Amino acid sequence: MMPTMTRQAALAVLLILALARNIAAVNIKNMGWGTFYDPKGEFCGDYDCYKILGFNYEDYIDSPRGPPMKEITKNYRALSREWHPDKNQAKGADEIFVKIAKAYEIMTNDEKRAEYDYLRDRPDEYFYRYGSNMIWKYAPQSNVFGVVVLLLTLFSILGWYVQLNHWQQIADAIIKAAVEDLGPQNGGSSESIDIRNKAMKIWEEERDIRMEMMSQFGNKDSKKQKKDKTNKQARKQQQNEELRPIITKLVNEIDDFGGGYRKPEWKDLFAVRFFQFPFYATKNGLWMVNYFIRRQRGLPYTDEELEYRTLAAIGHVAWDAASEEDQEEMKKRELWIPENLEAWEEHVETRKLSAGDMKKYIRWKKKQGTKME
Repeated sequence: MMPTMTRQAALAVLLILALARNIAAVNIKNMGWGTFYDPKGEFCGDYDCYKILGFNYEDYIDSPRGPPMKEITKNYRALSREWHPDKNQAKGADEIFVKIAKAYEIMTNDEKRAEYDYLRDRPDEYFYRYGSNMIWKYAPQSNVFGVVVLLLTLFSILGWYVQLNHWQQIADAIIKAAVEDLGPQNGGSSESIDIRNKAMKIWEEERDIRMEMMSQFGNKDSKKQKKDKTNKQARKQQQNEELRPIITKLVNEIDDFGGGYRKPEWKDLFAVRFFQFPFYATKNGLWMVNYFIRRQRGLPYTDEELEYRTLAAIGHVAWDAASEEDQEEMKKRELWIPENLEAWEEHVETRKLSAGDMKKYIRWKKKQGTKME
């Protein structure tokens, strides 16, 4: 019976010792070593060298030499024996032992300890001596390729939306002008008038089909509708509403209104333009060099050069909105000359006048001898 009890007691002792070792695990942050600004670890890192060895700096402010060397050595030996990894099995003992050794190294070096005391309340001086990398830590390096791809994707999506929005604004304006049958003087355009005329033909064809079907089924109301002339404004409004879906469909089939107002395509993506930029920049640069050489030599304008100068004078929107005949006429008139540009703008404005207003304008101009205001 005794041997069994002895073995049980021995196991209990081993268990207690194992638990003791786990309990004895220490956290260096709980050692009461104070704090110090030393991000590089030139001294004792984040802890106070004085307090690591059991001293208080404030107690030795009036003593230029600090704690006596004998006391420093005595405290160091006592602490090193207590925390030496060969004698102390507690978790974290090895780290504590390293800090004790570092503190002893600083405290026994007069030059190093003097610098340590000087920097205690001067973090700016520490920054000056050991550099900015002691204060800021760089974040892990980003994947440059991934960042570039992400930015190109975001800019492409944004550019697509902006271009589509610009196209939609022009489309809405043309739909409004065509539905309300606005003339050039009221906000309409040749394009909106043309769209309405096409829509009217489609609407009349659909109306004739409906009337024919109604007559075949003997619906007498169809004849009454033909003769009904009351409330013209209401019938006009109803007609416009019936025209609206037809006009909207016709306008949505137009991909490009000119002047850059077109539905976005893959070639309009920012990412595509980004990679095409070097090619077009080189091409345009060479063209400009050739253009200036020809101007210096006094050679006549080529058709491409005439278009370039005209575009610079009137802009892409006016150029794209003009018919081919007007474009040829503009190139002949040399609109980059201010007087010619004013005459052309006056010509464009007069074309918007009705026949009656045109006659009045001609009579007025003959009398005044000036351009239209």
